[in-house]
Amino acid sequence: MNPLLASIESLLFIESKPFTLKKLATLTQSTEAEVDSALVELKKQQLDRNAGVIIVREGNNVQLMSAPAQAELVRAYLAEAANDELTRPSLETLTIIAYRGPVSKTELELIRGVNCSLILRNLMIRGLVEEVGTTESGAAIYQVTLDFLRFLGIGSINELPNFEELNRNVHLQELLEQKKNPQDFFAQ
Repeated sequence: MNPLLASIESLLFIESKPFTLKKLATLTQSTEAEVDSALVELKKQQLDRNAGVIIVREGNNVQLMSAPAQAELVRAYLAEAANDELTRPSLETLTIIAYRGPVSKTELELIRGVNCSLILRNLMIRGLVEEVGTTESGAAIYQVTLDFLRFLGIGSINELPNFEELNRNVHLQELLEQKKNPQDFFAQ
């Protein structure tokens, strides 16, 4: 597989929201025309092999989605997964969003130290978390939903135990500021 095709496919795989052609071109250090051509080729390859995922394009927005032929299987899995208990990583992520939210995906990943894309997607499918905007750099911002509050039986996020203390934790804020400026973090 051509390196550009592989790069685009990888980026589309890890992101839960659409990319623009311009963003893909920037990330892959290509032109929009090269990205456009690569997307046509990727889509052809997926169709030729009856892939489980396909590239979906609307104007300049591109996203990887499950193939329509797999819709019933995916729907059944998501229905079952929505009824499963939350995993420890999901609970950790949900707790951070509840106590620190609204919180950017970047900040969330700095706190947890791992990519949270799939966990966030699962929490949104369950209706516990919602995307409420983006930062200047384009990172998604998340907060808990009213369904989350209803599930816990509280009327406001401020009713969580130790909310004030954990919401404005000075040490965590200092750590996040250091990690935003890695040269400062490693200079210590």
